[in-house]
Amino acid sequence: MDSKTEKTESPVLGGVMVCHPPLIVPAVGKGEEKEVSEITEAYEKAAQEIVDMHPDTVVIVSPHAPSYLDYIQLTSAPVSCGSLTQFGDQKDFFTVHNDLELVREMEKIAEEQEFAMGTLGRQNEPLDHGTVVPLYFLQNLPEDTKIVRMSIGGLSNLDHYKAGQILAAAAKKLGRKVAVVASGDLSHCQKEGSSYGFKACGPIYDAKIMDIMSNGDFVSLVEMPEKEADDAMSCGHKPFCVMAGAMDGFKPESKGLAHSAEFGVGYGICTYTDLQKDENRHLYDMIEKDLEKRRSEARAKEDEYVKLARRTIENYIRKGIVEPLPGDLSEELRKDKAGVFVSIHEFGGLRGCIGTTAPTQKNIAMEIVNNAISASTRDPRFSPIRPEELKDLEINVDVLTPSTVCSIDDLDPKKYGVIVSSKGRRGLLLPDLEGVDSVEQQIRIAKQKAGILEDEQDIELERFEVVRHV
Repeated sequence: MDSKTEKTESPVLGGVMVCHPPLIVPAVGKGEEKEVSEITEAYEKAAQEIVDMHPDTVVIVSPHAPSYLDYIQLTSAPVSCGSLTQFGDQKDFFTVHNDLELVREMEKIAEEQEFAMGTLGRQNEPLDHGTVVPLYFLQNLPEDTKIVRMSIGGLSNLDHYKAGQILAAAAKKLGRKVAVVASGDLSHCQKEGSSYGFKACGPIYDAKIMDIMSNGDFVSLVEMPEKEADDAMSCGHKPFCVMAGAMDGFKPESKGLAHSAEFGVGYGICTYTDLQKDENRHLYDMIEKDLEKRRSEARAKEDEYVKLARRTIENYIRKGIVEPLPGDLSEELRKDKAGVFVSIHEFGGLRGCIGTTAPTQKNIAMEIVNNAISASTRDPRFSPIRPEELKDLEINVDVLTPSTVCSIDDLDPKKYGVIVSSKGRRGLLLPDLEGVDSVEQQIRIAKQKAGILEDEQDIELERFEVVRHV
């Protein structure tokens, strides 16, 4: 045995990574579950591993529990109930007693660490299928086993890892022995003709995540760019990060039991048992340093357009001020005029985007400043950006060429943006957007943004090009 690895008493006995398709429950599948028998058999083995741990409490992390952009919720009701009646199962019904003492201790530690996790938000709702499907396979647990249901949020992978650390700390404080069930499906886009269709990134993500999770490679799990999971439409990545964080400082025996994409959605089962203390597995600080290095390297490559947008956003969010323009700006920024869009992304998802289709300021620099402030604080789709988010923001600046009237045949969604106008309503869509692959899609979305009905034909089209700065 490695000198840095030793047996120890851990509050976290182990965990499992499982999927949650309702159709693997016989009363829902009505025979379809037999087509993924390798998954149901592996699920039963994984559930038995949890039962054999004899935990005081099972923590189920579900992506379908009430979810918030800036918060991870813990269920606070003394008793929770749930079923799969919405999927046609009139037979299976579950009532669980929640470990409120553990929930309160987790909330207390989170508050001490100024971490956004607790019992705020919607409560007393029925258990979701991401919780109920695991409960179906855990029916052999003793009746006095308590449950904690955790949600996920719009926070980063690393924040979800930290949520798992808080779970372990709370369990240790109370002397509670817990097992963690990370409930989540993998890619949802693996088969033509299925509900979500096919995207090449789906099978790639599944192969990668199954390798990572089968080997307990939690550094690669948390450091994987979040856009990869988002593009593949995985709902399980962040629950897996919570489970990984709960095992921080320990090395589990990791086993990949099964994988299937028979129905177009990736289902994976892995188990984590026999935890051993390992000083090399305190991973939070290591991952944080890796991510900070990546951020620094990315920012070093930003051009002056993006640097100006970032400087503006950071000063406005932190200090509420708009500083004078830097004295070393290029002549193009100081003298040219153009419409500008500032787009802000966080963890791969859009966090704000505001722009102007034509110049409204004396130069491009001021156009960037005004739109950067608007994108970070006034996009009606999002709450204003908070100071703690600034380090994780990715910023693009698109400088628009003047638009020209065109026909539908003149459009190309990869090369040209489009403006659709009708009776005083105007909707704009930038070019080369993820998931917008046809002119018809481009026009339809632009119409929606303008409030123009899809079947309205009396429209005017304009096209424009952009120079994208990253």
